[in-house]
Amino acid sequence: MSTDRTPAVWMVTGASSGLGRAIAQAALDAGDSVVATARKAGGLDDLVERYPDRVAAVELDVTDTARVPGAVAAATEAFGRVDVLVNSAGRALIGAAEETTDEELRDLMDVHFFGPAALSRAVLPGMRARGSGAIVQISSMGGRLSFAAVSAYSATKFALEGYSEALAAEVAPFGIRVLVVEPGAFRTGLHGAAMRITTPIAAYDAVVGPIRAMQAGFDGTQPGDPAKAAAAIRAALDADEPPLRLPLGNDAADAVAESLDRLRAEFLAWEPVARSTDLDPA
Repeated sequence: MSTDRTPAVWMVTGASSGLGRAIAQAALDAGDSVVATARKAGGLDDLVERYPDRVAAVELDVTDTARVPGAVAAATEAFGRVDVLVNSAGRALIGAAEETTDEELRDLMDVHFFGPAALSRAVLPGMRARGSGAIVQISSMGGRLSFAAVSAYSATKFALEGYSEALAAEVAPFGIRVLVVEPGAFRTGLHGAAMRITTPIAAYDAVVGPIRAMQAGFDGTQPGDPAKAAAAIRAALDADEPPLRLPLGNDAADAVAESLDRLRAEFLAWEPVARSTDLDPA
C-alpha cells in the first residue's frame, strides 16, 4: 500500500512459504503489520522472531472453515483490524478428469474456494464499517484458461474467479477492492511438496503422462520470482485504477493473450448462431 498513510494490517494465509511468504515479507519490509496464518504455526516462528511487534502467527487450516471467524477475531485482537486479506494457501493436482476422485476434487475445492470464501466473508463486516480494504485472491493462469491434466485445479480457480468478480462489484461501493492474481509458474513449492498426482489410467498416458513426467524435474526451475510478484501485487493495490485480474509472469501473460485471441476468434465465427436463437417477433 502507499507510504503516505498509516501502516496497513495484512492477513495472509499460506504465509509459511511460497507467494504467501513473499507477500508477508513485502508488507513487513514496507513497515506494515502481518497476521500470518499457516496449517502449522511453527513454520512462522522465524517471522515472529524477527518482527515480534508486527507479526501475529495464527494456526489455520483454511479447509476448516469453522475456525475462520476465530482466526479473524485473533487478527483483530492483535492489530485492531484487517486492511488487506490475501488468500494465498494452495496446492496443485495433476491428473485427467476421469482419474480425479470426488475426494480429491472436493479437497482441492475446500482449499481454493470454500476457505477463501469463508475468509472473505469474515473480514468484510470490518472493512465495510471502515469504508476501506482489499481482498487479494491468489488464483492462477489456470483460473483464466485450462488445459489437459489440470481439470480439477482449474475448476477450483475458475470458481474462485467467478466468485471474486461478483464480489468486486458488490463491495466497490464500500471502498473495498478485490484483486484476482493469476500467476504462472513461480519458484515456490507448488510444483514440489504441494503437488499431488492422481492415480493414472493407462488410456491417458499419451496426454497426461508427459505432463506428469515434466513435474518430476520442474520444481526449482520455475521462471517466476515470488518477490517480484509481491511487488507487483502491492503496485496494483496502490493504483488509482487497479485491475480486477492481474496475470503475473511471461508464461501467464503469453497464455492469457493467446486465450483471449482464440476466444474472440471463436466468438466471431459463431456470433451469427448466438444471435439467431431469440424468439421471433410476434
